[in-house]
Amino acid sequence: MTSFTLPHELHGDGAHKVFAVHGWFADRSAYAGVLPDLDRTEFTYALVDLRGYGRAKDAVGAYTTSEAALDLVELADRLGWDRFSVVGHSMGGAVGQRLLAVAPHRLRRLVGVSPVPASGLALPPEQWELFADAAHKPENRRAIIDITTGGRRPAAWLDRMVARSLVVSDRKAFRAWLDSWAGEDFHTRVEGSLVPALAVTGALDPALSAALLRQTWMTWYPRAELHELPAAGHYPMDETPLELIRVTEDFLRADEGEQA
Repeated sequence: MTSFTLPHELHGDGAHKVFAVHGWFADRSAYAGVLPDLDRTEFTYALVDLRGYGRAKDAVGAYTTSEAALDLVELADRLGWDRFSVVGHSMGGAVGQRLLAVAPHRLRRLVGVSPVPASGLALPPEQWELFADAAHKPENRRAIIDITTGGRRPAAWLDRMVARSLVVSDRKAFRAWLDSWAGEDFHTRVEGSLVPALAVTGALDPALSAALLRQTWMTWYPRAELHELPAAGHYPMDETPLELIRVTEDFLRADEGEQA
């Protein structure tokens, strides 16, 4: 496979380098809600578009979490980042965990925001149909977003989230990504990793709940932490952006005594 550089944008000029990786429903614009209030003095954030999304919407590929992890390493090399942290939302959280297998020596800290576990996400047949058909049915995308935010968000917000998702994602890539993040179990390859790993979950999210993360994330990673945001569902970047920033950046700062 030929070398591919993930489209990205840089924010800040801090010594601590951080990749921000989006989830299944959005491109890098998933982080628009937190962007104005990030600490740009201490951190340098690189917001990326995975293959099939945003400016990489037409990029060919396997559309897998393992491919994405290798793409991040390639981008880190191009940016001159020897070590870096990763913040990954949902599917992007699975990509971040793949880095524990691909390049553990380069990963400073890992933050999963509503992260899909490295074991994948087992979906009953009716739920699998709902998710699989979301590739071509906007109403399915809307239902998924509504369910995973506790059914508490305004109709206009749900409509806006769906509209963005349709614009920034390639339909075939969107469908292919599902097979990877939901269907692949690689937890035995990363279990026992000593990279500090924070999972942030929303109390209103029934799918990627604190209970599920205690059974997975907290069991696998010896230096794991778990933080539940009481007012958030699956999209804390939009629902509770300031709380998410505080929790995430406090965790990232905790390695100030480690070698960069």
